[in-house]
Amino acid sequence: MSAPHAVRMRVFSLNCWGIRHLSRHCAQRYQMLAEMLDREQHDIALLQEVWSESDYLFLKQALTTSYPFSYYFRSGVIGSGLAVLSKHRIEDALLYQYSLNGYPYMIHHGDWFGGKAVGLVVMDVCGMKAHVYVTHLHAEYSRAKDDYLPHRTVQSWELLNFIRHTSADADLVVLGGDLNMHPQDLGTRLLRAHTGLRDCYVETDTFDGCEDGITLIDDNPFTKKKDLLPFEKGIRIDYILMKGSDRVCVRCESMSTTKGCVPDKPFPYSDHESLTIQLLLQRTGCMDGVRHTQRYSTSDTDTPAGERVEVVKEARGIVQDGLHQTERGRLLAMCMLGLGLALLLLPAGALPWFYPHGHCPLSYALLGLMGALGIALVVCGALLYVLFTTQLKALSGAEDGMKMMMGSLRGGSGACWEEEGGDGEATGAGAAEAERTMPASSSSVSVSRSSPHGGARFRLTTPLDCEE
Repeated sequence: MSAPHAVRMRVFSLNCWGIRHLSRHCAQRYQMLAEMLDREQHDIALLQEVWSESDYLFLKQALTTSYPFSYYFRSGVIGSGLAVLSKHRIEDALLYQYSLNGYPYMIHHGDWFGGKAVGLVVMDVCGMKAHVYVTHLHAEYSRAKDDYLPHRTVQSWELLNFIRHTSADADLVVLGGDLNMHPQDLGTRLLRAHTGLRDCYVETDTFDGCEDGITLIDDNPFTKKKDLLPFEKGIRIDYILMKGSDRVCVRCESMSTTKGCVPDKPFPYSDHESLTIQLLLQRTGCMDGVRHTQRYSTSDTDTPAGERVEVVKEARGIVQDGLHQTERGRLLAMCMLGLGLALLLLPAGALPWFYPHGHCPLSYALLGLMGALGIALVVCGALLYVLFTTQLKALSGAEDGMKMMMGSLRGGSGACWEEEGGDGEATGAGAAEAERTMPASSSSVSVSRSSPHGGARFRLTTPLDCEE
């Protein structure tokens, strides 16, 4: 060890691309992965897209000696695909399934059936409490026309809130997984700004891997070149992020990635490149030996409040676009439902008018065809109506949360500024001045003020008003 109380911890992360009967050389690649993990002896391995539980059980059995503790997160129709292998005892585990995850009728994409989620395992690492998260967000199938951007934005929002509210007493926080976002994409910026997590690729002392840390590369024989466009060399969408606490300082000493095909093997471990980091954990002195609890407020980050407001504002705009898109989808579902009911009810009243004196053989064929079409439209319309209504509620809930956080960041003490007209924003100083004038016992105080830049007026409301 480099210093007293210093501990080194190695973390591995890989999207395994483990779709049985569809992914190429799936069984052979799992065998290769087991051999490599056994040889490398990481402290923790974070795996994504282990879609088959039998493949997880194979890895668990093959690595019982080197990774005696493991956990598999189950969700969705075919599972979350998330698994954790660890040298350290897993004391607790928790799964949160994202409220939005694509559409079931987009079968060729398949994200909806996977039950995308974030998994948390709590473990003791040499006396330090580590909260380790593994996740996999919705894929981006088109950079130019990303229909899933609102869903991935809400997933990022739910992920950061899950981390904030479950890592309050953690000494160390590590997040690994396939975020399906570029480093400067909205969801990535949102996650970093509001959790205080640091990108190991940016923070590492030394790096050995693909250029710019890309994890989906054109040299990988499993990669479809069209999926990389317009980035010909590749993209970086897999991450390991970390942060310490007031009790533990953490530094990323080294990071490496695979570079396509494995030496002496016919193919790579996956269509994604794996990530390996080595962290140096150093205990810090605590006043009077007291274990302080880290708050999970919005101040648990070094990002300036103004920057955090702007990124939440940008995310809220994407969510609002998603609301409009989903409302159009629900309207289409209602039209399908109405048309289906019309096809079922109209023939019963119309056929007697066409054949008043007898039965025509063609009428029964026509009636059967219209009835079958009507039933199909009613069933599809009803299912889509339920789907889009559920998604509307999830999008609305995310937007309300974003609005509340913006108010908290702008006003402090949980109050929020609501614009009454004009341009501009209330400043934190103005908010503080208004708060000093509020009666301490009041729960419904409202203060209006003009922006020092002219034009705009803002109303300061208490948290009770913000919830309305």
